[in-house]
Amino acid sequence: MSERIFNFSAGPAILPEVVLKRAQEDLWNVENSGIGVCEHSHRGAAFTKIIEQAEARCRELAQIPQEYKILFLTGGASSQFFQIPMNFLKSGETADYVVTGSWSKKAVKEAQAFGEVHIAASTEEDNFSRIPDSSEVSWSENPTYAHFTSNNTIAGTQWAKEPEVAQGVPLICDASSDIFSRPIDVTRYDMIYCGAQKNLGPAGVTLVIIREDLIEKGADNLPTMLQYRTHAKANSLYNTPPTLPIYLMGEVFQWILDLGGLEAMAEKNQKKAQIIYDYLDQSNAFRAVAQEGSRSLMNICFRGPDEETEKDVIAKATENGFSGLKGHRSVGGLRASVYNAFPEAGCQALVDFLKDYENNL
Repeated sequence: MSERIFNFSAGPAILPEVVLKRAQEDLWNVENSGIGVCEHSHRGAAFTKIIEQAEARCRELAQIPQEYKILFLTGGASSQFFQIPMNFLKSGETADYVVTGSWSKKAVKEAQAFGEVHIAASTEEDNFSRIPDSSEVSWSENPTYAHFTSNNTIAGTQWAKEPEVAQGVPLICDASSDIFSRPIDVTRYDMIYCGAQKNLGPAGVTLVIIREDLIEKGADNLPTMLQYRTHAKANSLYNTPPTLPIYLMGEVFQWILDLGGLEAMAEKNQKKAQIIYDYLDQSNAFRAVAQEGSRSLMNICFRGPDEETEKDVIAKATENGFSGLKGHRSVGGLRASVYNAFPEAGCQALVDFLKDYENNL
Protein backbone atom coordinates (compact mmCIF):
# COMPACT_ATOMS: atom_id res chain seq x y z
CA MET A 1 0.00 0.00 0.00
CA SER A 2 1.55 3.29 -1.09
CA GLU A 3 -0.82 5.69 0.65
CA ARG A 4 -1.05 6.30 4.39
CA ILE A 5 -4.39 5.82 6.14
CA PHE A 6 -5.95 7.55 9.15
CA ASN A 7 -4.38 6.07 12.27
CA PHE A 8 -6.56 6.48 15.38
CA SER A 9 -4.38 4.17 17.49
CA ALA A 10 -4.11 4.99 21.20
CA GLY A 11 -0.39 4.22 21.12
CA PRO A 12 2.08 3.72 19.67
CA ALA A 13 0.42 6.46 17.70
CA ILE A 14 0.68 8.73 14.71
CA LEU A 15 3.82 10.84 14.23
CA PRO A 16 4.10 14.05 12.19
CA GLU A 17 4.75 13.21 8.54
CA VAL A 18 7.45 15.86 8.24
CA VAL A 19 9.30 14.18 11.14
CA LEU A 20 9.02 10.74 9.56
CA LYS A 21 10.36 12.02 6.25
CA ARG A 22 13.27 13.76 7.97
CA ALA A 23 13.98 10.56 9.90
CA GLN A 24 14.11 8.57 6.66
CA GLU A 25 17.08 10.68 5.58
CA ASP A 26 18.77 10.73 8.98
CA LEU A 27 18.52 6.97 9.37
CA TRP A 28 20.86 6.82 6.40
CA ASN A 29 23.12 9.80 7.11
CA VAL A 30 22.56 12.28 9.91
CA GLU A 31 24.12 15.77 9.74
CA ASN A 32 26.33 14.73 6.82
CA SER A 33 28.30 12.51 9.18
CA GLY A 34 28.21 9.55 6.83
CA ILE A 35 26.57 7.49 9.58
CA GLY A 36 22.89 6.96 10.34
CA VAL A 37 21.40 8.24 13.58
CA CYS A 38 20.92 4.67 14.89
CA GLU A 39 24.59 3.88 14.44
CA HIS A 40 26.24 6.75 16.30
CA SER A 41 27.81 6.15 19.68
CA HIS A 42 25.86 7.73 22.51
CA ARG A 43 29.22 9.11 23.73
CA GLY A 44 30.08 10.70 20.39
CA ALA A 45 29.77 14.34 19.34
CA ALA A 46 26.93 13.69 16.89
CA PHE A 47 24.60 12.17 19.45
CA THR A 48 25.67 14.63 22.15
CA LYS A 49 24.37 17.36 19.87
CA ILE A 50 21.11 15.45 19.30
CA ILE A 51 20.31 14.91 22.99
CA GLU A 52 21.33 18.43 23.98
CA GLN A 53 19.16 19.81 21.20
CA ALA A 54 16.22 17.66 22.30
CA GLU A 55 16.51 18.99 25.86
CA ALA A 56 16.83 22.59 24.71
CA ARG A 57 13.73 22.29 22.50
CA CYS A 58 11.79 20.68 25.34
CA ARG A 59 12.73 23.53 27.69
CA GLU A 60 11.77 26.15 25.13
CA LEU A 61 8.47 24.48 24.33
CA ALA A 62 7.20 24.36 27.93
CA GLN A 63 9.30 27.18 29.40
CA ILE A 64 10.92 24.72 31.82
CA PRO A 65 13.08 26.45 34.46
CA GLN A 66 16.68 25.40 35.04
CA GLU A 67 15.88 23.99 38.49
CA TYR A 68 14.12 21.14 36.70
CA LYS A 69 16.04 18.26 35.19
CA ILE A 70 14.88 16.73 31.90
CA LEU A 71 15.55 13.01 31.79
CA PHE A 72 15.21 10.56 28.91
CA LEU A 73 14.66 7.14 30.50
CA THR A 74 13.31 3.72 29.54
CA GLY A 75 10.65 1.37 30.92
CA GLY A 76 7.63 3.48 30.02
CA ALA A 77 5.27 5.20 32.44
CA SER A 78 4.56 1.80 34.02
CA SER A 79 8.09 1.67 35.41
CA GLN A 80 7.57 5.10 36.92
CA PHE A 81 4.62 3.67 38.83
CA PHE A 82 7.08 1.81 41.08
CA GLN A 83 10.17 3.99 40.68
CA ILE A 84 8.41 7.04 42.14
CA PRO A 85 7.35 5.42 45.45
CA MET A 86 10.60 3.46 45.55
CA ASN A 87 12.46 6.77 45.62
CA PHE A 88 10.09 8.98 47.60
CA LEU A 89 7.74 6.85 49.76
CA LYS A 90 9.18 5.26 52.88
CA SER A 91 7.50 2.69 55.11
CA GLY A 92 5.15 4.49 57.50
CA GLU A 93 4.71 7.46 55.16
CA THR A 94 1.62 8.23 53.07
CA ALA A 95 1.25 9.23 49.44
CA ASP A 96 -2.00 10.59 48.02
CA TYR A 97 -3.41 9.31 44.72
CA VAL A 98 -6.41 10.50 42.71
CA VAL A 99 -7.87 7.52 40.85
CA THR A 100 -9.53 8.38 37.53
CA GLY A 101 -8.86 5.26 35.46
CA SER A 102 -7.03 2.00 34.97
CA TRP A 103 -3.55 3.51 34.84
CA SER A 104 -3.89 5.42 38.09
CA LYS A 105 -5.18 2.20 39.69
CA LYS A 106 -2.03 0.44 38.51
CA ALA A 107 0.08 3.26 39.96
CA VAL A 108 -1.68 2.84 43.32
CA LYS A 109 -1.00 -0.89 43.35
CA GLU A 110 2.73 -0.35 42.81
CA ALA A 111 2.93 2.36 45.49
CA GLN A 112 1.28 0.13 48.08
CA ALA A 113 4.38 -2.08 48.05
CA PHE A 114 6.43 0.75 49.58
CA GLY A 115 4.19 2.69 51.97
CA GLU A 116 0.67 3.81 52.77
CA VAL A 117 -1.57 5.05 49.97
CA HIS A 118 -4.46 7.42 50.59
CA ILE A 119 -7.08 7.61 47.84
CA ALA A 120 -7.82 11.32 47.75
CA ALA A 121 -10.64 10.84 45.24
CA SER A 122 -11.96 8.19 42.87
CA THR A 123 -14.56 8.17 40.12
CA GLU A 124 -14.62 4.38 39.76
CA GLU A 125 -18.28 4.23 40.87
CA ASP A 126 -19.10 6.24 37.74
CA ASN A 127 -17.04 3.93 35.52
CA PHE A 128 -14.39 6.64 35.36
CA SER A 129 -16.66 8.68 33.09
CA ARG A 130 -15.69 11.96 34.74
CA ILE A 131 -12.97 13.88 36.53
CA PRO A 132 -13.72 14.51 40.24
CA ASP A 133 -14.81 17.98 41.27
CA SER A 134 -12.39 19.82 43.55
CA SER A 135 -14.90 19.46 46.41
CA GLU A 136 -14.58 15.67 46.15
CA VAL A 137 -10.80 15.60 46.59
CA SER A 138 -9.71 15.00 50.18
CA TRP A 139 -5.94 15.03 50.72
CA SER A 140 -4.34 13.35 53.74
CA GLU A 141 -2.83 15.47 56.49
CA ASN A 142 0.84 15.25 55.52
CA PRO A 143 1.39 13.34 52.27
CA THR A 144 4.86 12.67 50.93
CA TYR A 145 3.54 13.55 47.49
CA ALA A 146 0.27 13.77 45.55
CA HIS A 147 -0.18 11.91 42.26
CA PHE A 148 -2.74 12.17 39.45
CA THR A 149 -3.12 11.14 35.81
CA SER A 150 -3.90 14.11 33.57
CA ASN A 151 -5.60 12.22 30.72
CA ASN A 152 -7.23 8.81 30.76
CA THR A 153 -6.90 6.94 27.49
CA ILE A 154 -9.31 4.12 28.32
CA ALA A 155 -12.16 6.22 29.76
CA GLY A 156 -11.64 9.25 27.54
CA THR A 157 -11.47 11.85 30.32
CA GLN A 158 -9.02 14.69 30.95
CA TRP A 159 -8.33 17.17 33.73
CA ALA A 160 -9.03 20.74 32.63
CA LYS A 161 -6.38 21.89 35.10
CA GLU A 162 -4.22 20.27 37.75
CA PRO A 163 -5.69 19.64 41.23
CA GLU A 164 -4.81 22.06 44.01
CA VAL A 165 -2.51 20.65 46.71
CA ALA A 166 -1.32 22.12 49.98
CA GLN A 167 1.79 24.27 49.82
CA GLY A 168 4.93 22.18 50.10
CA VAL A 169 3.32 18.92 48.91
CA PRO A 170 5.08 17.69 45.75
CA LEU A 171 2.62 17.28 42.87
CA ILE A 172 3.45 14.42 40.48
CA CYS A 173 1.64 13.86 37.21
CA ASP A 174 1.43 11.00 34.75
CA ALA A 175 0.91 13.00 31.55
CA SER A 176 1.53 10.14 29.15
CA SER A 177 -1.40 10.76 26.83
CA ASP A 178 -1.73 14.54 26.75
CA ILE A 179 1.78 15.88 27.33
CA PHE A 180 2.41 19.07 25.33
CA SER A 181 -1.06 19.01 23.79
CA ARG A 182 -1.76 22.38 25.45
CA PRO A 183 0.07 25.00 27.55
CA ILE A 184 1.34 23.76 30.91
CA ASP A 185 2.77 25.67 33.87
CA VAL A 186 5.58 23.30 34.84
CA THR A 187 6.28 25.27 38.02
CA ARG A 188 3.01 23.97 39.51
CA TYR A 189 4.49 20.46 39.44
CA ASP A 190 7.45 18.78 41.09
CA MET A 191 7.51 15.95 38.58
CA ILE A 192 5.84 15.20 35.24
CA TYR A 193 6.42 11.93 33.43
CA CYS A 194 5.16 10.26 30.29
CA GLY A 195 5.77 7.53 27.78
CA ALA A 196 6.58 9.21 24.47
CA GLN A 197 4.54 6.97 22.19
CA LYS A 198 1.34 9.01 22.08
CA ASN A 199 2.26 12.67 21.59
CA LEU A 200 6.03 12.96 21.52
CA GLY A 201 7.66 10.14 19.59
CA PRO A 202 7.92 6.38 19.23
CA ALA A 203 7.76 3.75 21.95
CA GLY A 204 10.97 3.22 23.88
CA VAL A 205 11.68 6.49 25.67
CA THR A 206 10.15 7.97 28.81
CA LEU A 207 10.31 11.70 29.45
CA VAL A 208 10.72 12.81 33.08
CA ILE A 209 10.67 16.48 34.09
CA ILE A 210 11.63 16.70 37.76
CA ARG A 211 12.74 19.35 40.24
CA GLU A 212 16.33 18.99 41.41
CA ASP A 213 15.37 19.33 45.08
CA LEU A 214 12.92 16.42 44.73
CA ILE A 215 15.67 14.30 43.18
CA GLU A 216 17.85 14.93 46.21
CA LYS A 217 15.07 13.71 48.53
CA GLY A 218 15.13 10.34 46.82
CA ALA A 219 16.42 7.22 48.55
CA ASP A 220 20.12 6.60 47.96
CA ASN A 221 20.15 2.90 48.89
CA LEU A 222 18.50 1.72 45.68
CA PRO A 223 20.05 0.00 42.68
CA THR A 224 21.99 2.59 40.71
CA MET A 225 19.70 2.56 37.68
CA LEU A 226 16.58 3.15 39.79
CA GLN A 227 17.81 6.39 41.37
CA TYR A 228 16.81 9.59 39.58
CA ARG A 229 20.06 11.24 40.72
CA THR A 230 22.02 8.71 38.64
CA HIS A 231 20.42 9.87 35.40
CA ALA A 232 20.32 13.53 36.41
CA LYS A 233 24.06 13.65 37.12
CA ALA A 234 24.86 11.85 33.86
CA ASN A 235 22.43 13.91 31.72
CA SER A 236 20.57 10.70 30.77
CA LEU A 237 23.82 9.14 29.53
CA TYR A 238 24.74 6.89 32.46
CA ASN A 239 24.18 3.90 30.18
CA THR A 240 23.25 3.62 26.51
CA PRO A 241 19.94 5.47 26.12
CA PRO A 242 17.32 4.83 23.39
CA THR A 243 19.12 6.98 20.84
CA LEU A 244 16.66 6.83 17.94
CA PRO A 245 13.56 7.60 20.06
CA ILE A 246 15.37 10.56 21.67
CA TYR A 247 16.30 11.86 18.22
CA LEU A 248 12.67 11.54 17.07
CA MET A 249 11.39 13.22 20.21
CA GLY A 250 13.67 16.16 19.54
CA GLU A 251 12.29 16.43 16.02
CA VAL A 252 8.70 16.35 17.33
CA PHE A 253 9.54 19.14 19.78
CA GLN A 254 10.80 21.23 16.87
CA TRP A 255 7.69 20.43 14.84
CA ILE A 256 5.46 21.77 17.63
CA LEU A 257 7.63 24.89 17.94
CA ASP A 258 7.38 25.47 14.20
CA LEU A 259 3.58 25.24 14.40
CA GLY A 260 3.50 28.01 16.99
CA GLY A 261 4.07 26.17 20.27
CA LEU A 262 1.67 24.80 22.84
CA GLU A 263 -0.94 27.55 22.46
CA ALA A 264 -1.27 26.82 18.75
CA MET A 265 -1.33 23.08 19.44
CA ALA A 266 -4.14 23.48 21.97
CA GLU A 267 -6.20 25.43 19.45
CA LYS A 268 -5.73 22.73 16.81
CA ASN A 269 -6.57 19.94 19.25
CA GLN A 270 -9.73 21.66 20.49
CA LYS A 271 -10.96 22.13 16.94
CA LYS A 272 -10.24 18.52 15.96
CA ALA A 273 -11.97 16.97 18.96
CA GLN A 274 -14.97 19.28 18.66
CA ILE A 275 -15.70 17.99 15.15
CA ILE A 276 -16.22 14.48 16.53
CA TYR A 277 -17.97 15.45 19.79
CA ASP A 278 -20.42 17.72 17.93
CA TYR A 279 -21.46 14.76 15.79
CA LEU A 280 -21.73 12.34 18.74
CA ASP A 281 -23.90 14.78 20.69
CA GLN A 282 -26.52 14.90 17.92
CA SER A 283 -26.27 11.28 16.77
CA ASN A 284 -29.08 8.82 17.40
CA ALA A 285 -26.76 5.84 17.01
CA PHE A 286 -23.51 6.80 18.73
CA ARG A 287 -22.80 8.52 22.05
CA ALA A 288 -19.72 9.80 23.85
CA VAL A 289 -18.77 7.89 27.00
CA ALA A 290 -17.20 10.70 29.04
CA GLN A 291 -19.40 13.25 30.74
CA GLU A 292 -19.35 16.82 29.46
CA GLY A 293 -16.81 18.90 31.31
CA SER A 294 -14.48 15.91 31.64
CA ARG A 295 -14.03 14.97 27.99
CA SER A 296 -10.58 14.26 26.65
CA LEU A 297 -9.33 16.08 23.58
CA MET A 298 -6.93 13.21 22.94
CA ASN A 299 -9.03 10.04 23.29
CA ILE A 300 -12.65 10.24 22.22
CA CYS A 301 -14.39 7.13 23.55
CA PHE A 302 -17.87 6.33 22.28
CA ARG A 303 -20.40 3.54 22.03
CA GLY A 304 -22.77 2.29 19.37
CA PRO A 305 -26.28 0.81 19.78
CA ASP A 306 -24.83 -2.61 20.68
CA GLU A 307 -21.62 -4.62 20.54
CA GLU A 308 -22.45 -6.26 17.23
CA THR A 309 -22.90 -2.88 15.61
CA GLU A 310 -19.61 -1.72 17.09
CA LYS A 311 -17.81 -4.74 15.63
CA ASP A 312 -19.34 -4.01 12.25
CA VAL A 313 -18.30 -0.35 12.45
CA ILE A 314 -14.71 -1.38 13.16
CA ALA A 315 -14.69 -3.83 10.25
CA LYS A 316 -16.16 -1.37 7.77
CA ALA A 317 -13.94 1.43 9.06
CA THR A 318 -10.89 -0.72 8.36
CA GLU A 319 -12.11 -1.29 4.81
CA ASN A 320 -12.46 2.47 4.40
CA GLY A 321 -8.97 3.44 5.57
CA PHE A 322 -9.50 4.01 9.30
CA SER A 323 -7.30 2.10 11.74
CA GLY A 324 -7.24 1.77 15.54
CA LEU A 325 -10.88 2.55 16.33
CA LYS A 326 -11.43 -0.44 18.61
CA GLY A 327 -11.87 0.55 22.25
CA HIS A 328 -9.54 -0.78 24.93
CA ARG A 329 -10.02 -4.50 25.52
CA SER A 330 -11.03 -3.88 29.16
CA VAL A 331 -14.06 -1.74 28.29
CA GLY A 332 -14.88 -2.38 24.63
CA GLY A 333 -16.65 0.18 22.51
CA LEU A 334 -14.99 2.56 20.08
CA ARG A 335 -12.18 5.05 20.52
CA ALA A 336 -10.74 7.72 18.26
CA SER A 337 -7.34 8.88 19.51
CA VAL A 338 -6.53 12.21 17.92
CA TYR A 339 -3.15 13.14 19.36
CA ASN A 340 -1.10 16.17 18.33
CA ALA A 341 -0.02 14.78 14.96
CA PHE A 342 -3.46 13.57 13.92
CA PRO A 343 -4.84 15.70 11.06
CA GLU A 344 -8.12 17.61 11.21
CA ALA A 345 -9.09 16.05 7.88
CA GLY A 346 -9.12 12.64 9.57
CA CYS A 347 -11.62 13.81 12.18
CA GLN A 348 -13.96 15.10 9.49
CA ALA A 349 -13.53 11.93 7.44
CA LEU A 350 -14.47 9.81 10.47
CA VAL A 351 -17.60 11.88 11.10
CA ASP A 352 -18.61 11.57 7.44
CA PHE A 353 -18.12 7.79 7.65
CA LEU A 354 -20.17 7.50 10.87
CA LYS A 355 -22.95 9.67 9.44
CA ASP A 356 -23.09 7.45 6.39
CA TYR A 357 -23.15 4.35 8.56
CA GLU A 358 -25.90 5.75 10.77
CA ASN A 359 -28.04 6.70 7.75
CA ASN A 360 -27.89 3.10 6.57
CA LEU A 361 -28.85 1.48 9.88
